[in-house]
Amino acid sequence: MSYKFVAALVRAKSGNVNKIRVSPGRCRSTVASTKSQEDKEQQLDDCTVVETVPVELISQTKNVPNTHLNKIHIDFDNTQEAYRSKGNIELLRSLLVFKLCTIDLLVEKNKELMELSKKLFGQRMFEKLMKMTFYGQFVAGEDHNSIKPLIQKNQAFGVGAVLDYSVEEDLTQEEAEKKEMDSCVSEAEKESPDADHREKKYKAHRQFGDRRGGVISARTYFYADESKCDNQMETFINCIKASGGASADGFSAIKMTALGRPQFLLQFSEVLVKWRQFFKFLAAQQGKSEMMVLEQKLELEQLKESLAMLGVGAKKDIENWLTGEKLGLSGTIDLLDWNSLINDTTTISNLLMVPNLETGQLEPLLNKFTAEEERQMKRMLQRVDVLAKHALENGVRLMVDAEQTYFQPAISRLTLEMQRKFNREKPIIFNTYQCYLKEAYDNVTVDIELSRREGWYFGAKLVRGAYMYQERDRAKEIGYEDPINPDYEATNRMYHKCLEYVLEEIEHSRKANIMVATHNEDTVKFTLQKMNEMGLSPTENKVYFGQLLGMCDQISFPLGQAGFPVYKYVPYGPVNEVIPYLSRRAQENRGFMKGSQRERHLLWMELKRRVLGGQIFYKPVY
Repeated sequence: MSYKFVAALVRAKSGNVNKIRVSPGRCRSTVASTKSQEDKEQQLDDCTVVETVPVELISQTKNVPNTHLNKIHIDFDNTQEAYRSKGNIELLRSLLVFKLCTIDLLVEKNKELMELSKKLFGQRMFEKLMKMTFYGQFVAGEDHNSIKPLIQKNQAFGVGAVLDYSVEEDLTQEEAEKKEMDSCVSEAEKESPDADHREKKYKAHRQFGDRRGGVISARTYFYADESKCDNQMETFINCIKASGGASADGFSAIKMTALGRPQFLLQFSEVLVKWRQFFKFLAAQQGKSEMMVLEQKLELEQLKESLAMLGVGAKKDIENWLTGEKLGLSGTIDLLDWNSLINDTTTISNLLMVPNLETGQLEPLLNKFTAEEERQMKRMLQRVDVLAKHALENGVRLMVDAEQTYFQPAISRLTLEMQRKFNREKPIIFNTYQCYLKEAYDNVTVDIELSRREGWYFGAKLVRGAYMYQERDRAKEIGYEDPINPDYEATNRMYHKCLEYVLEEIEHSRKANIMVATHNEDTVKFTLQKMNEMGLSPTENKVYFGQLLGMCDQISFPLGQAGFPVYKYVPYGPVNEVIPYLSRRAQENRGFMKGSQRERHLLWMELKRRVLGGQIFYKPVY
């Protein structure tokens, strides 16, 4: 097994009860304090890019009190700075594409119109037309060589790249549903559909088998076979190598569902959630259900009695389960200690053991696993390990994208295990947190606390989330609690709350790192304000910003030219094979452009400024 935890729950038995064995040697520390809001002052006003004010710098070692940092303010209305890297033809193309994205009929029928154009104009003319419009706006080129000029130009203006090979499988809905059901349902479930005690959320449902439904800002992978997963791993490796060759501090992104059979992600997610629910149940028994998640510390003696009363085992057996170096020495066990119990067996099938609150016994999630299912699960973990090693070797930071909530607990745990292994000396692996989720803040705080205790570098990418409509529909239809915040304002508050917590951790230890992945100008301004207040310098490379290629240049380029680490997601691939990606970009921009005409207004302002200033043939110099 690639990681300690994957070997998971205990195989040893006492009578009919499965024991839990704890892995020794993990360091535990107290929860670090964070600053209160009342101690902070609001200091950010709109001004020019070049205006600076000296403020104190909190150094990495905390022992250089007289060092000063220039507080940087950025003017996002300065079109000359924002579009300095763009020629006039590129500005006109952006205006045309963004205008087309506001026409409902064109967006709704974009695939049919592209197919019709291909028939009318022929393949060669169609490709030229696409490169002059949508493809040219949102895609960098067809292969590693053709994207180099764009990457080099963006780097000259302070903007890095996150390479993303954007070829997508163009399946019908029926094909997608069949693939999903085949890959998410185990042999045991097929033989006896109702024999296992599975939660509805973590079972595959045909009506939601096409995971592309209602999703316009994220790519979807469907499992075909192990060979295809190997090919997708090779594609990710090529992106990692290309990122390493393009710059000294590149990023690359991967998706877990591209690397193996999603059945394992569903099942392991259910295990993790059930163990957390069991902890909450025990915390409620001790009157601690209203506390913040990291403040819920179970009294060890009371916990042993509760487990014995539930019939989990004899008190002597429970003593053995809850022994291990550092575990319970304080007389209490918190959620991180509890999570560490999912550790140290040899087969993945033993990993998928869950507590039954009715019987008090540990039970298998499924009645049986085939040998091939066991091998498929192991191969997924091995592929993840290979990619992390390539990232380390090439000096590239690896971001693991977030996915649907029924996969995400497993994805986050796998990513966490990679961080524990590879983030010892610097941040290599970044997990993604979707802030439209009600539990986002709890997830961020718990993971940061684990990084504190174990001494590794925490890496996070914060996004609002890509699956809102699909998640809401699925929860309502199948019958479980909606995991999404009630409205956009609540999601904004959650994003800023998580962001501020990570920034305070950076201020506290300088071992946390965050990618602020957003097109929201207010969130970027909020981040800059907090960085100024905390004395966080952009040159420390602890806070990064990310936007999609072809969108929100008025945010990316002023940030880059002011010295902030900022990155564009740079899609590439052959014209015909990135059509599904372009289709999603058109749909995303429809809502984006209808909600705000700001970007089009700024483009017009800059074009007018150049024409009136005699810069009709302006070309960027770099």
